[in-house]
Formats: sequence, structure tokens, C-alpha cells
Amino acid sequence: MKKYLGLFLFITFILVAGCSSDNSEAEGNFPSGNIEFVAPATPGGGWDATARAMQKILSDEGIIEENINVSNKPGGGGEVGWQYLAGQDAHAISINSSLLVANNLLGQSDLTYEDFTPLAILSTEWVSVAVPPDSPYETGEEVMEELKDDPTSLKIGVGPSLGNSDHLSFVQAAQEFGVDVSQVEFLVYESGGDVLTALLGGHVDVATMSVSESKEQHQAGEINMIAVSSEEKLEGLEEVSTWKEQGVDMVFPHWRGVMGPPDMTEEEIAYWDEKIAEMTESEAWQEVMANNEWEPYYHDSQESQEFLAEQTERFDELMTEAGLIE
Repeated sequence: MKKYLGLFLFITFILVAGCSSDNSEAEGNFPSGNIEFVAPATPGGGWDATARAMQKILSDEGIIEENINVSNKPGGGGEVGWQYLAGQDAHAISINSSLLVANNLLGQSDLTYEDFTPLAILSTEWVSVAVPPDSPYETGEEVMEELKDDPTSLKIGVGPSLGNSDHLSFVQAAQEFGVDVSQVEFLVYESGGDVLTALLGGHVDVATMSVSESKEQHQAGEINMIAVSSEEKLEGLEEVSTWKEQGVDMVFPHWRGVMGPPDMTEEEIAYWDEKIAEMTESEAWQEVMANNEWEPYYHDSQESQEFLAEQTERFDELMTEAGLIE
């Protein structure tokens, strides 16, 4: 009897050891096939440009040997692409931005960052505030003092929707100045280009848009940039004061990042942490940043998780103050 029991235990040990070895080998083989980068928008925009820049650098620099495909899945302000990602495995990751937070808070999506695996925050654009060259307002502070006296006295251009970073950065600055932001009159346009056209045409008094959308016209003297949401003055725009320099302790990034599907393993997360960090340190990535007027803003997976929680809390507060949500 003892002989058979010993044989049984031996066979059981071998089988368990074999299974453990197989599992370890399987885990160590990630990735085991093609990789997909989801750009949840049509080709040509910021999400698409980010995905394709990552694809090129990770492949050209030999950081990832597997084949990488970019798939465009537009619709619903990112919703279609992110719903698709939720059903994939760790071979698929998607570009994201503050719309992931905003869409949920505005009741336009059930998805939150907690439904995915945050992997990195990659880059940011900063948000500018601009006026026509003949405007009586020469600083952001002067605009806010006017709105503090009468929140309805100025028309503020923004696009493509309320609740995005361009809108909420202005809301936060106004709130810090004591403006009743629920009364401020925002005119919504379909794009940053349309906002700029409205400003040039005199249809709005002030515009809030990304720096990349306003820089060229500012340098040409067609508009006057009077504030930026960055921590420090921006290269090539040293004459433009930050909100912090104008009395508002505020830094507001217009960020883009990447996330994976839910329930990724620690090993899969570690893989992407390593590869994305290596990419962001490359000269090729720095060139992409400079060419697109983006700034490096790298956060790893753990830092991204904390950052997204902070962003959700901040957006909730600002949208409530602006009367977008209760």
C-alpha cells in the first residue's frame, strides 16, 4: 500500500511540476503574436499620429520585434475603439486621453479608466488663451478680472465640445480668480481651427485652444496669446506668461497616453512598462515630440493609475462648477 501511495505522490509531483513549467514558459513567451495599436479615431488626428509614431519607433529601433499593426476604430469620441479594446488580450493597447474621463462624467459612456489597465501617459500639449491683436485685454489676468465683474461680458470660443481640456483649463483658471464659471458664455465650434477662425473674425472675444493651434498665428501677429497652462514658459513663446505667473497656481496638461485591456498580468504590464519607457528615451521619440509641438510627459503604469484617479477627481469638480453635471 505504501509502495502505491509513494508512486501516486511521485506521479502527482511530476504532473504539477510539468504544469507549472508549462505555465511559466507560456508566461515568459509574451508577446506570442502580432501586436495591435488601437487609434480610436480616423487617420490624421492626434490619437492616430501617436499610435503611428509609436509603431514606427518601436519597430525601427528594434525595441519590439513582433509585427505591430495600427487599427483605426473611430466613433463616439473614442468609445468605439475603447469598447473594442475591452474584449482583447494584452497584445492590443489603445491610445487614450482626457476624453476617457470626460465622456464618463458627462454620461456619454459607461467606461472609466478602471475598466482598463493604464500603461503610460506619454505626452502633453499645453492649453493657450488668446485674444485678437486689438483686444483691450493684454493678459489672462485682465480677462479674468472682467469676467469676475460680469461673467457674461465676454464670448469664449472653444472646440470641439464642452468638458474637454481646453474648456476645463479655462474653467479652472476662472474659478481660481473667483469667477462664477456657471455663468460664463462659451461658444462651441467643431475644431480648434474653427475656434481660431471665429477669433480672427471677431465672433468671439477670447479663445481657448492648444498651443499648437495658436502658436503660428500668435508669432505672425494675427492673434495675441495671453496665457498658457504649462508649469514654465514655453520655448519660442517666452513672452507669454503662464497662469502661475499671473497669480493662479495651476498647471493643466492636455495629455495622451496608452492603456491595455482589463485583467492584464503583472508580467504583461512589466513588458509594456519596459518597452514604452525605452521608446520615450529614444532620440526618435524626442523628434516626434518636437515636430508635433508635444512635450514629454511620461508616467509609467503605476504613476498613470494614480494620475488618472487625480484627473477624474479634478474633472468631476470642474464640470460640477461649470454646471455640466450635478
